[in-house]
Amino acid sequence: MALAQDAALMVAPVPTPIVVVGIGADGWDGLSTVSRTAVEQADVVFGSARQVAGVREHCTETRTWPSPLVPNLRPMIDACAGSRVCVLASGDPMFHGIGVTLAREFGAERLWVHPAPSSVSLACARLGWALHHTTTVSLVNSPAETVLPELADGRRILVLSRGSSTPGEIAVVLSANGFGASDMTVLEQLGGPAERVAGGTARESTFEGVDPLNVVALLCVRDPGASRHTRIPGLVDSVYTGDGQMTKREVRALTLSALAPAPGELLWDIGGGSGTIAIEWMRTDRSCRAVTFESSQARREQIESNALHLGVPGLVVHGGAPESFAAVSDAAPDAVFIGGGLTGADMLEACWDAVRTGGRVVANSVTAESDSLLLTAAATYGGELRRFQIYRGEPLGAFTTWRPQLPVTQWSATKR
Repeated sequence: MALAQDAALMVAPVPTPIVVVGIGADGWDGLSTVSRTAVEQADVVFGSARQVAGVREHCTETRTWPSPLVPNLRPMIDACAGSRVCVLASGDPMFHGIGVTLAREFGAERLWVHPAPSSVSLACARLGWALHHTTTVSLVNSPAETVLPELADGRRILVLSRGSSTPGEIAVVLSANGFGASDMTVLEQLGGPAERVAGGTARESTFEGVDPLNVVALLCVRDPGASRHTRIPGLVDSVYTGDGQMTKREVRALTLSALAPAPGELLWDIGGGSGTIAIEWMRTDRSCRAVTFESSQARREQIESNALHLGVPGLVVHGGAPESFAAVSDAAPDAVFIGGGLTGADMLEACWDAVRTGGRVVANSVTAESDSLLLTAAATYGGELRRFQIYRGEPLGAFTTWRPQLPVTQWSATKR
């Protein structure tokens, strides 16, 4: 009985807090008294080589992060159990910083965060831009094409750079996509003694010799006659390359409306073709995710190319469905679109089983055989059936006639 009582009184040791200190380009001189005390009292201070170099004389011990960081983060922190740990972060740790990763890995309750001004706050202060009206894009772990969905005439965008080559890469992307006249301002070493600002237009500047620690400000100017590629579904068919296997523009807009993407949701696109549905799903909001399944290797490569050139390089491409479903480690999809392979054995059942409760399944058909499957699906799972046909005006001699496209049958249902 006494042993049981002793066991009940035993309490697991509380992990020591992880103190996260934001530090700017001005290093130690820019830290507040509270942040300095946190660094001085720590047994171990983690950070990048540049960060720890600026505080080393005030620390007991410093350690620099390895590459890659994320797989090594927990083992390095856990190895310091019982010690007071301080982690240095660039600017605001919770703005595209390591503070977000630490909170995800160890829980927010274990962190004590002392933020410094973010690079975006400093850039807006220099430019006189309203922070709450300025769009931010991070290219730290993404290609320059990621900025494309954000481009609009007159829009102000701040881009977090990966390094010294990023401004030049952005200039190339803008020039190749109808925004070559955009003003670019490169702000280097913001807040530090070596701060420098350089500017130019995307088409006329190469931005060589830029400091690796930089932020790029864009004042977007669309070239006269350049195509407008908005986030609204229904981009013109000509922006996609491939063998023509795609959901056409008008049907694509109707299909995305039925799929009803919301921020953060995940789509599975079955029979990707040129990737149109998955790409435009992701373009609706930068947090939307998509996985497309395509049996043809050539088309898989084309989907990846289209995704990059339309600004959603995060699109994941797998082989044919449903055999490749097991390769997807993500959570259950919020929506599934079946644009190809509908007549495959057990395809509808597999997609219905895969989607989460409350999720949507949408399937399009252009053949009588597929239509019969959609009728059966509606009888089995419920939902709605629609049929529509698009006519396009085309020349007929000196006149204009209406050319019909293939009629499309669409079934959509919500899993209860």
